[in-house]
Amino acid sequence: MKHRLSRRTVLKGLGASLALPWLEAMTPRSAAAGTVRPPVRMAFIYMPHGALMSDWTPAEVGALPEQLPAILKPLSGLKNDFSVLSGLTADKARGGSGAHARSMGAFLTAVRPRKTEGSDFRAGISVDQAVAASVGDHTRIPSLQLATSQAGTTGNCDLGYACAYMRLSWRDAITPLPTIANPRHLFEHLFTNNTGGNSARREIERRSVLDFVRDEARGLQSTLSANDRSKLDEYFSAIRDIEKRIERGARFPAPEKPNITVPDLPNNDNAHWEEQVRLLGDLLVLAFQTDSTRICTFALNNEFNDRSYPSLGFRDGHHSVSHHSGNPEKLRMYSVISAHHVAQFAYILNRLKEAREGDGSLLDNCIIGYGSAIRDGQAHDNGNLPILLAGRAGGNLHPGRHIRFQAETPVANLWLEMLHSMNAGADHFGDSTGRLSGL
Repeated sequence: MKHRLSRRTVLKGLGASLALPWLEAMTPRSAAAGTVRPPVRMAFIYMPHGALMSDWTPAEVGALPEQLPAILKPLSGLKNDFSVLSGLTADKARGGSGAHARSMGAFLTAVRPRKTEGSDFRAGISVDQAVAASVGDHTRIPSLQLATSQAGTTGNCDLGYACAYMRLSWRDAITPLPTIANPRHLFEHLFTNNTGGNSARREIERRSVLDFVRDEARGLQSTLSANDRSKLDEYFSAIRDIEKRIERGARFPAPEKPNITVPDLPNNDNAHWEEQVRLLGDLLVLAFQTDSTRICTFALNNEFNDRSYPSLGFRDGHHSVSHHSGNPEKLRMYSVISAHHVAQFAYILNRLKEAREGDGSLLDNCIIGYGSAIRDGQAHDNGNLPILLAGRAGGNLHPGRHIRFQAETPVANLWLEMLHSMNAGADHFGDSTGRLSGL
């Protein structure tokens, strides 16, 4: 019998650690039996508008203190599962007006986004997609891109910057990836079954259509402007992505769909934001647990969005209070909203920790970055960012500490280290100067 999947019953339906028959059937046999080392999963969870750093940063380096700073208090039960990283900088996000869009666009790409409101936007491949290009073929879904607010690509989203820069994931310099905001859509994406009786015929028909479109479009190349050729290349990239999805659908059939109903939550709905985040988080855990994907980005909200959080008892929007001008009441609200975001991060970490895998937890086999490309919303500063790193990456990380790196250390050094943790090693990423050691 189907039931509505609400915030209070989600774990009963998805069962991150419950012995449900359908979940046992989808758990990778090697991980369940402990015969081989479970794969490492990687996620990036983004919070906008920075944080009140006095309520974020532990006073001392070394082991995390018994009493965490105010914003990090929701993580008190997880002190051995995450570290606070200080001193990291998003230098490519610097540069005058449009700081919010530029910061979000530069965060995982570590390149400076081109200032434009049109279709000639340009950034760079994001670290999650660099990993997906290397190991994405190991799973049915190469990567997931989640958000609570969906943005288009063109148009002015922040003082001359296109809306494309409100997306964290970029397949290449000109292809920002769309996000999933509706938990029901994500559920269908995870459990779409491509193994029906007519699947072979449908695959042949799809291939025929793709071949036709490719042949027709190829003849247009010589008649197009440079900008239009760029957009056509983007179109061909989308076609190639569809082809790869068809091939993966044959190699990795979708797992059996659980007999549950996920709510159809609207995009950018303040009243249901927490429920939306936690449902998306539960489904992210399920995607990792069933090895449907090993890579995910998740924007808790977009930069420059002035979302309010009625459950906190005040109506002021996040962007508004981040421009605090030192006002004590705005500083208080700024800190409370940041802690509210961290509480959602803690929820996801707890779900990962409750999911058993091998001799430990699913969280043990994850490497998860959390933070913002802006330090303080008032100054729009991109140095000494609020960054957390959770999980153990299969035993390669040693969490539970406050680690302070030399000032102006590129956050891309962390991304480069995470690339290596996913066996997608590279010598360089973005503006990195080397791997980030000591984690």
